[in-house]
Amino acid sequence: MAEKSEVRWLLAIETSCDETSAAVLDRGQIRSNIILSQDEIHAPYGGVVPELASRQHLKSIDYIVNESLERAGVKVQDIDLYAVTQGPGLIGSLLVGLTFAKGLAYYFKRPLIGVDHLEAHLEAAFVENPDIEFPALALLVSGGHTSLYFLEKPLTYRLLGKTRDDAAGECLDKIAKFLDLGYPGGPVIEKLARGGDSERFHFSVPKMKKPGYDFSFSGLKTAALRIIRENNLKRDHPALADFLASFEEIVVRSLLEKVSRAIIEFQPVALILGGGVARNERLRSGFTRLAEENKLPAYIPSPRLCTDNAGMVGALAWKKHRRGEPLVLDLELDAYPR
Repeated sequence: MAEKSEVRWLLAIETSCDETSAAVLDRGQIRSNIILSQDEIHAPYGGVVPELASRQHLKSIDYIVNESLERAGVKVQDIDLYAVTQGPGLIGSLLVGLTFAKGLAYYFKRPLIGVDHLEAHLEAAFVENPDIEFPALALLVSGGHTSLYFLEKPLTYRLLGKTRDDAAGECLDKIAKFLDLGYPGGPVIEKLARGGDSERFHFSVPKMKKPGYDFSFSGLKTAALRIIRENNLKRDHPALADFLASFEEIVVRSLLEKVSRAIIEFQPVALILGGGVARNERLRSGFTRLAEENKLPAYIPSPRLCTDNAGMVGALAWKKHRRGEPLVLDLELDAYPR
């Protein structure tokens, strides 16, 4: 394979779920980060339809990649290194991005780096805060994943706990769907909950049978559905804002309770929050407050870097390259689901 003496330009592709994204990095600095959402396509179904998602990626990926190159002011033949999300995610969606990246890398005889989607979400905080100190405790909250990690040093990810059933974002989406509030559910609930009394409806923080840092949200979902039925809650009900605020509050409390315990055990010097649900203001403020109470710095990506995006994928791939990861074109690189 012909390789350039200097690696400067990196093109990253992200298609793990329902956002088609491409980014161009110049020596590790993001020059463009294009994200195309599919919310309008999936809204009538109240959730992501995997087959529709992969079809839309097929329609959009060529345009998105070209747009990222144009905004960065670079031609595709000048790209030195490619990066792509391997997983976890929807297998059909992942294969679209992976196949497209393989095709480009093969045609231009350039190396290709596969990136883990969850590790990329953790890396998003470092994009805007490159001097985060270690060890760090990182909470990742998205529609499909809820996990707690201990980062002892750069590019190390020790999983402390993950959800045993619904993810936090998935739980919010399901309640929004049951109430016919719209999709995506998390942002809709956040909007409608503003001004609501978060103490009006009582929820208990879920307790796991085994000690540790795993999460569970199925019980909260069941409790929420019971309250909805008992109070005949609907979109125009005067108590809806109070219910949604109470539900949003218990989800945040359930997340932060694990972080609080992990701080005591692992003694981190920094806290990191990432994932799509990290855009939620109640979670962001609660996470920041917890950090202040423990006299720790809190690092939360800007909302655009919280959502699925190729910028964070490229940033992680660049770090892997700088660490000395072999630059090869691995055509056996494969996608993996959850």
